[in-house]
Amino acid sequence: MLFAIFAFATCGGYSGGLRLSVDCVNKTESNLSIDIVFAYPFRLHQVTFEVPTCEGKERQKLALVGDSSSSAEFFVTVAVFAFLYSLAATVVYIFFQNKYRENNRGPLIDFIVTVVFSFLWLVGSSAWAKGLSDVKVATDPKEVLLLMSACKQPSNKCMAVHSPVMSSLNTSVVFGFLNFILWAGNIWFVFKETGWHSSGQRYLSDPMEKHSSSYKQGGYNQESYGSSGGGPTSFNNQI
Repeated sequence: MLFAIFAFATCGGYSGGLRLSVDCVNKTESNLSIDIVFAYPFRLHQVTFEVPTCEGKERQKLALVGDSSSSAEFFVTVAVFAFLYSLAATVVYIFFQNKYRENNRGPLIDFIVTVVFSFLWLVGSSAWAKGLSDVKVATDPKEVLLLMSACKQPSNKCMAVHSPVMSSLNTSVVFGFLNFILWAGNIWFVFKETGWHSSGQRYLSDPMEKHSSSYKQGGYNQESYGSSGGGPTSFNNQI
């Protein structure tokens, strides 16, 4: 539950931005504080901002490039549902243990859901890692400055005042893969609770028992043969 909370909180609660400056030859046309703010779910193509063109009072309206909303929303959705299932499973384990083991239905459902969530965590974390990489490229101040027509003129000075901080988003990817490892490792422990594991143990133990019993029976027959073989020998000695 805690790992799932960290995963969707660090991604779904993110809000960041960058600041650029355009220093025109004509200082009255300059803008030294251009703020660009973006947040979850990272529909960057909808993030618009205005910059000076350094050609009179005319301004240029631009937008960031890219859309990583699908991977981000999928990642957060998996995290939220994983949290809810973990919470429900904890309640069942504590208060409804007898019903959980009844007819072996509870462990089987738990096993199947655990396998599914392990797969979803792997897919969601991988997709979000790629989406985060696209977000970093699209919000790189150097890439954004290339969109401005004023920055293509050598006489104007364009620079980044500060870049966006991505530490929490990097943390969300790490927690995503940690959740995958946690759920994948839990598959074995849940499988041990199912009837498939117990039936497999019975299947393996039956041949071993048969082999052991046949071995003991063979030893008994050899002893019987040895004792019966002593009769003719003693008989010959008497003769």
